Amino acid sequence: MDDVVYDRAGRGEPLVLIHGIGHRRQAWAPVFPLLTPHRDVIAVDLPGFGESPEPSGGYGIEPALVMFKELFTDLGLGRPHVAGNSLGGLLSLALGQAGLVRSVTALSPAGLWTRRQKLYAIAALKAHRALAQRTPPHVVRRIAATASGRRALTGMIVGRPELQTPDVVVEDAHALATAPGFEPSAAQSRGDFRFTGPVTGVPVTVAWAERDRILARPRLAELRKVAPDGMFRLLPGCGHVPMNDDPDLVARVLLDGSR
Repeated sequence: MDDVVYDRAGRGEPLVLIHGIGHRRQAWAPVFPLLTPHRDVIAVDLPGFGESPEPSGGYGIEPALVMFKELFTDLGLGRPHVAGNSLGGLLSLALGQAGLVRSVTALSPAGLWTRRQKLYAIAALKAHRALAQRTPPHVVRRIAATASGRRALTGMIVGRPELQTPDVVVEDAHALATAPGFEPSAAQSRGDFRFTGPVTGVPVTVAWAERDRILARPRLAELRKVAPDGMFRLLPGCGHVPMNDDPDLVARVLLDGSR
């Protein structure tokens, strides 16, 4: 198995956390300490992101399923609970469909889009990455020092940019700019790719960020097709990456979804 980097702490049933495209395991840092009294929490860097090396088996859903199956075995997790955001939400749903996990919680998952929505989302994320690549770190740090600067830098991604610390903004921008997995992961969405499910046989929660400016919230009827028996929730005041916007709410959703 590829050397996947992860943070692990806590007690209880295992809960694996999967970040979105261009992000890193530290995306879960605001909710991590809220979860560890109740769950054995494992936050992973996807291959090609954060500190994990690029995958030997390539990018895409199928190689990711193989990687996670091996990771679950190596860590002795059996069938863990799993939660993911954006790309991580899509992978969580795919893991549930494959019967590899005991519950799924997907926060604003990718893949539940129309073709037009997909083109917009990928273009917005690529523009965000290009900005991170063109802006020197010292300039990012200077801009991130003020609440208005953080809003300018991250307002497309989070709902409450002023709650982020300057250090997190700088580190996230660096991770986005340098992730070798970004382009090949984005390329997986070419053509008519759309995740249609159905995910059955395991509890599924799909929670959508109210202020998501990257992915449009599908209609309830479309969500029902993906997860016929799923629970569907709204995350008020939250942006596409909701963990920093309202850690208490997101932690409650993850704990409820992984009962």
